[in-house]
Amino acid sequence: MNEHIVKSYEDELKLLDRRIAQMGGCAEKLLVQALGALERRDPKLAESAVASDATIDQLERELQEQVIEMIAKRQPIANDLRHIMTVLKIAGDLERIGDLSKNIAKRAFAIAGESHPKPLMTGMRHMTEMVQAQLKHVLDALAERNVEKALQVWRSDQQVDAMYNSLFRELLTYMMEDPRNIGLCTHFLFGAKNIERIGDHTTNIAENVHYLVTGQAITDDRPKDDQTSSTLITVPHS
Repeated sequence: MNEHIVKSYEDELKLLDRRIAQMGGCAEKLLVQALGALERRDPKLAESAVASDATIDQLERELQEQVIEMIAKRQPIANDLRHIMTVLKIAGDLERIGDLSKNIAKRAFAIAGESHPKPLMTGMRHMTEMVQAQLKHVLDALAERNVEKALQVWRSDQQVDAMYNSLFRELLTYMMEDPRNIGLCTHFLFGAKNIERIGDHTTNIAENVHYLVTGQAITDDRPKDDQTSSTLITVPHS
């Protein structure tokens, strides 16, 4: 392989990394917009968030096209093939994060005219801030090829689950105390679940960063603590 082709191939790999970094930046911004729309019950901000998701989708399509072309043209092997395929998987997780954030923003349309208890939004904000920090750290880990930072994100997913369990119970309690809260709290429940799922996707990215750098998959069981599937809250008898 002559020097010109090697340089061109390296440029293509760098372009791949730039595209995934751009997708990550857009996903971070969209998550912030989504929470802002929900917290302020702002339909205009929600519309902006929904529109922003199209940018992430377009970037993923461009990245997929580049990957197909590189595989066909370069026939990468070993570390290069691992690099290309891992970035493709990470792009899929970032696209899903964009979709989930968009879904959170859409809830703002439904609750635009509603007031809600401040403690509910406080819990949602804390959970979202935790997931935002996870996403930022895992994207930093990807850019730096930092395995330890990726593992820290991987281990912290249990904290998001614990926050989700707490918020789930709180929302159900509000719904039982006053049936007028059912509509609002249902939208918050879906929003909280979307945030929890974003946490899962950041954990997927962390696993892929570990594989990208080391060539080894994480074999330990993923730390999970989502107990909502087995939670049943009953109304006390008078």
